[in-house]
Amino acid sequence: MGRGRSGGRAPLGVLVWLCCSVAPVDARADWLITPFIGSALGGETTFLVFEQGGSGKLTIGGSVALLGDGLLGLEADVGHTPGFFQGNDPLGLVLSSRVTTLSGSLVVAAPLTVTRESLRPYVLGGLGLLQARSEDLVGLQPLHQDLLGLVLGGGAIGLVSDRTGVRFDVRHVRAISGEDGPFAPPGRSRLSFWRVSAGVTIRY
Repeated sequence: MGRGRSGGRAPLGVLVWLCCSVAPVDARADWLITPFIGSALGGETTFLVFEQGGSGKLTIGGSVALLGDGLLGLEADVGHTPGFFQGNDPLGLVLSSRVTTLSGSLVVAAPLTVTRESLRPYVLGGLGLLQARSEDLVGLQPLHQDLLGLVLGGGAIGLVSDRTGVRFDVRHVRAISGEDGPFAPPGRSRLSFWRVSAGVTIRY
C-alpha cells in the first residue's frame, strides 16, 4: 500500500521538477496581446473531402505572449480559418468547413540590447490542437478530426509607442497524429498549411 501511494505522487513530482528546470522568462517580461488577420496558404490533406481548399483562406485569431528583454518567451495562440476545405467547385458539394488551431510555443527572440528600437525578429516552435471540420451536401464524407499539431515559424515585432506596435508572422502548422485516408498518397501530411498574418500588438 505504501509503495502504491509513493508511485502515485511520482508523476506530480516529475512535473514540478520539469517546470522548475525550464529556463525562466525574464523577470521584466511584458505581456504582448496581438489580434491578427491573415491567410492560410498551401493547404494539403489526406482526409477524404470533396474539395481540397486551404489556399488563400481568410484566417483570424489572436495570441498572448510573455516576452522579456532577453532571448526566451512563451506564447499561446488561437487561429480560425472558416471555409478551409471549400474551393472553387461549381457544384458546391462542401456546405461548411473550418480549421481551428490552439497552440502553445516557446519563443526565441533577438535581445533588445541588439535590436534597440527597430523590428525585433523571433522564431518559435510548439505543439497544439488542430480541429478540422467539414460537412458535405450528401453527407457521405463528414470530417470531425481533433489532431495533435506541430507549429514552427517566425516573424518580427516592432513597437511604435510604449504600448502599441505591429507584428508580422509566418508559421507552418502540421498534424502529427491521426490516421490517413484509404487513398492517401505516400509522403503527404494528414493536414498541413502555412499561415501568414499581421496584427496589432498591445503591450502590458
